[in-house]
Amino acid sequence: MITITDKEFNQLSAYIKANYGIYLKQEKQTLVIGRLQNVLVQNGFQNFSQYYEYVISDKTGIAVSTLLDKITTNHTFFMREADHFSYFKDIVLPFYSNNLLERDLRIWCAGCSSGEEPYTLAMIIDEYFGKEKSLWDTKVLATDISNKVLDEAQKGVYSNKEMETLPAKWKLNYINKLDNEFSEFTDMIRKEVIYRKFNLMESVFPFKKKFHVIFCRNVMIYFDEKTKNNLVRKFYDLLEPGGFLFIGHSESLNREETKFKYIMPAVYRKI
Repeated sequence: MITITDKEFNQLSAYIKANYGIYLKQEKQTLVIGRLQNVLVQNGFQNFSQYYEYVISDKTGIAVSTLLDKITTNHTFFMREADHFSYFKDIVLPFYSNNLLERDLRIWCAGCSSGEEPYTLAMIIDEYFGKEKSLWDTKVLATDISNKVLDEAQKGVYSNKEMETLPAKWKLNYINKLDNEFSEFTDMIRKEVIYRKFNLMESVFPFKKKFHVIFCRNVMIYFDEKTKNNLVRKFYDLLEPGGFLFIGHSESLNREETKFKYIMPAVYRKI
């Protein structure tokens, strides 16, 4: 077992926080050792100092991509925090369908993980607009820093067990069963989601137009307060007036720090 010294842990965690916003507390040392052990062994590193030098000197991006995949927990599931999807369907979509004259609804899933959230939104949107869907541009932008989860998401293939919680009507209209173990989303639904790699710590967000809705759920739990507040300010600036921000139920915004108006648990609005 290759252990990590306090100095090595502080060096690695400072690099991750500075570049990706993820704050690894001191008690996460055991987790870091466990998740990176195989990487060090397979590459013949004797200690975490050698591994750190390898990560910062690698120009291909593969080393840091592997590091992020190992230390981030991309755990999610369909219909997670389902009240958000109900609010999106019952409040957000009716508001914009009645007020967006250009019929260009811009939605961003920031930290989309393996795709369950954006595909769910795509199905809700298709069901809501029905025959009028072709008159609208409603594609969902889904971003993450992990190549691994983005690759999984783009395939649109999930186990039948994972899809058990989806409504029967959705399974009928949007999902093709592959075998007794797996199913996949139809091409029509997959084409409604645009996947891109993006780091939320980038100094400049390269979006040409502002969004009407941003989902960033259970991402900011990995950030310290300053990093979170800075990101929330960017989200505010990136939303159209009246736009909605959805965060995770285990997260909250500092009401003294933000301009967002609280709507309901984990839902805020730019007024």
